[in-house]
Amino acid sequence: MKIGIDIGGSHVASGIVGKDGKLIAKETRDININQINDEKRVESLLLEIIEGEIRLLLDKNDYTIGDITKIGVAVPGSPKNGVIRNLVNLHIKEFNLAEELNKIYKTTVKIKNDGKCAGIAEKEYGSLKKYSDCAFLCIGTGVGSAVFLNDELLEPKNNPGFEFGHIIIEKNGRKCNCGKNGCFETYASMKRFKAEAISNFNMDPNTEAEEVQRFIRNNIEKKSVKEFVDEYLDNVSIGLSNIINIFEVEAISFGGSFSYYCDIFIPKLKEKLKPLIFNKDTNPDLVTAKLMNDAGIIGATEI
Repeated sequence: MKIGIDIGGSHVASGIVGKDGKLIAKETRDININQINDEKRVESLLLEIIEGEIRLLLDKNDYTIGDITKIGVAVPGSPKNGVIRNLVNLHIKEFNLAEELNKIYKTTVKIKNDGKCAGIAEKEYGSLKKYSDCAFLCIGTGVGSAVFLNDELLEPKNNPGFEFGHIIIEKNGRKCNCGKNGCFETYASMKRFKAEAISNFNMDPNTEAEEVQRFIRNNIEKKSVKEFVDEYLDNVSIGLSNIINIFEVEAISFGGSFSYYCDIFIPKLKEKLKPLIFNKDTNPDLVTAKLMNDAGIIGATEI
């Protein structure tokens, strides 16, 4: 029995994954580190959440620790040799998560960048299955990514690479959690989209993402909302055009909370991309992730 764990910038989701990438059961819990300034305490909280979710999965589905044959973890940043590194949104610099999990569960533990895990799942079982050259973007708290050429995941030797969230699209732009200015994800992340929607349209600061989405949908023809969405997509299109011009992909799949807006965003993006693509005969499909927020969990068990 395989367990997949997807660590996001604001939550942990875990699941039992069966044959052919089928998600059998799932647990999710938010991570709140707003009041925690100590990295060790964040690490302890993360481990505590993972243990709690696995315990619930086992208890609810009549399994024991001994039934676990593999644990796969999808994590932001640049994991290497079981060590999670550079989790900028969780303020974790380096933590040997694989070692800690192995102490508890005495089984194989594999860790990979979350964008790569989700991309693997979409390529194997989802929206990118029919494409040889393609890219996956998980746009949520940040921007995760994966690139496939000739059906193979591109992987550098030293680090996961292809950190599209940290390509610079504005040299004097907004400060990113990574320390640079003008990173793609400071303009394209849905975390930023939500925060700016709340600010621009005078919503309650505690407004949930679903309510923001409902507001955008219900008011999309109003000038102020249309201009707000257009400005956001102008920035997204800059990042996408760089990806397309470099890799000449046949398709880009969108996961994360961005995917809930795809019916609104994709038609607009197609128009905005036309003047930005170098080879004018390049016309990649823009598609919605099929596995949605489960892709990271499923892909983690495939690494």
